[in-house]
Amino acid sequence: MKKLMGIAFASLLVLGIAGCDSDDGSAEQAGEQVDQAAEQASDTADNATDEAGDAMDNAADSAGDAADEAGDAMDNAADSASDAASNAAEETGEAVENAGDSVSNAAEDASDENQ
Repeated sequence: MKKLMGIAFASLLVLGIAGCDSDDGSAEQAGEQVDQAAEQASDTADNATDEAGDAMDNAADSAGDAADEAGDAMDNAADSASDAASNAAEETGEAVENAGDSVSNAAEDASDENQ
């Protein structure tokens, strides 16, 4: 009986191996197509992620450049305002000095007339 069971097992093994020939069946081909589609989807997702990352980097660079330009414009405006204030103060000082000289001269003239 053991010999018969061994022969039966060997026969099943041979039939099983013979059933696994090298020809790809439709299920195997479908599986390969699914694998290829999954790989293509993965590659597409990777490319989209890379492109999105590049776009975000470019946007960040542009925002940084805009902030730098805005800062420069504010610095220039502050410098202009400071220059204008300095000029106004200087002109006001000169006007006050001239007014003081005029008052002083008028006082001297009045004093000379009274003597």
